[in-house]
Amino acid sequence: MIDRRRRIRLSSPMWCYVAMAMDAVLITGCALTAYLWHFDAAAHTPVPARYSLLLLVAIVLMFGFTKSFIRSWRGTSLLDMLKPVIVAWVYSLALIVTWLFISKTSSDVSRMWFGVWALSTLVAMCGARLFIYSCLRWLRSKGYNFKKVLLVGTGPSSEFAQKSIERASWSGLQIQAILEPHALDAFVNAPGQSHPDEVWLCLPLGDTAGIQTSMAVLRHSTANIRMVPDWFSLKLMNHGVSDVAGLQLLDLSMSPITGSTQIVKQIEDVVLAVLILLLISPLMLAIALAIKLTSPGPVLFKQMRHGWNGEKITVYKFRSMVVHQERDFTVTQASRNDARITPLGAFLRRTSLDELPQFFNVLSGSMSIVGPRPHAVQHNEHYKELVPGYMRRHKVKPGITGWAQVNGLRGETDTLSKMEQRVLYDLYYIEHITLRFDLKIIFLTVFKGFIHPNAH
Repeated sequence: MIDRRRRIRLSSPMWCYVAMAMDAVLITGCALTAYLWHFDAAAHTPVPARYSLLLLVAIVLMFGFTKSFIRSWRGTSLLDMLKPVIVAWVYSLALIVTWLFISKTSSDVSRMWFGVWALSTLVAMCGARLFIYSCLRWLRSKGYNFKKVLLVGTGPSSEFAQKSIERASWSGLQIQAILEPHALDAFVNAPGQSHPDEVWLCLPLGDTAGIQTSMAVLRHSTANIRMVPDWFSLKLMNHGVSDVAGLQLLDLSMSPITGSTQIVKQIEDVVLAVLILLLISPLMLAIALAIKLTSPGPVLFKQMRHGWNGEKITVYKFRSMVVHQERDFTVTQASRNDARITPLGAFLRRTSLDELPQFFNVLSGSMSIVGPRPHAVQHNEHYKELVPGYMRRHKVKPGITGWAQVNGLRGETDTLSKMEQRVLYDLYYIEHITLRFDLKIIFLTVFKGFIHPNAH
């Protein structure tokens, strides 16, 4: 007996547009509710034109941003479904606030109303998606709205795809079968065999014969055919697919700082750097004066290091050593009880206060607040041949603090294993870079990143 429930399909792209219309209703409803509550107005009281215009602008901006983030909800987690609407609403509010500031009309709008409207709208839009998400999960538990996936191949990529689908029970994906290319024809053309909705080719990129055989068998199939590249044995960074000059290219090692991530990262760096510099400026003046009074030489120490994409940058620090000249342009790492370090410098290095001038590097755009620590150019030349993936650290801007530092990997790298561990943590950060991850690292830096036994 045929299970009719399994024939039902919900069109995810259609529901994305329905969600846009739903957002417009929620934005309007929250705005009117906040207005009636704040101004204690009657329901029939006309809303002033400035509020109506603000509401219209918010809806248009939200549509624009949401449309750029539209994609199927199937296969995405709850967080992935909420993230686009949160980002779109934050972007919309940021532009509205900027417009009010530039036009000098911010005083014409109630700040209390604006705050209540902004927060309640975000909660309402996320709540609506949570409700839809729960409904979809309920439907799938009853046998509706799922897709059958046929995996072709039994190698590492097939095992990875199988485990991913099994873990993501909320995705509405079910494995129909796992087989090799030579068995595909018999399976697809078997009498009474139901057709798969998706076919994933889990084959090595060099298996041309297997890929061609599979595509030949599936030439009449209406299923979505996808390739799961067998790149899990490779140490790749930010891999994916790009459309360049009309060509679909596989990205094997790319910088994650692009698009909205780059904008968010820049805003984060500038805003936090300005706030921090305002707070620590008296401390920095006191340190500069103490350096001048306790040892001859400049207040700041400048050193050439590699920045984003390997470009050389000048990094600033408070001078913590006596003025000296190294031979043959070498750079000797500071070690415990290093005779070159001044008494004040030892304190500055132990508390990481010598790094404070690097907030000016952040404002100039050569560094970020969070990122892999920049090493001396000479050290990069030494370690890049010894540590796999070492130079991939430069796919992002170097940082004042980083994931390696808050995990205790700082100070002298007197053994190769220490540098290897530091690089592993740096690459993990680059692979998982988000605003939330940055804020976590900054939080950890405040409580355990300044003082550490390895800092000397």
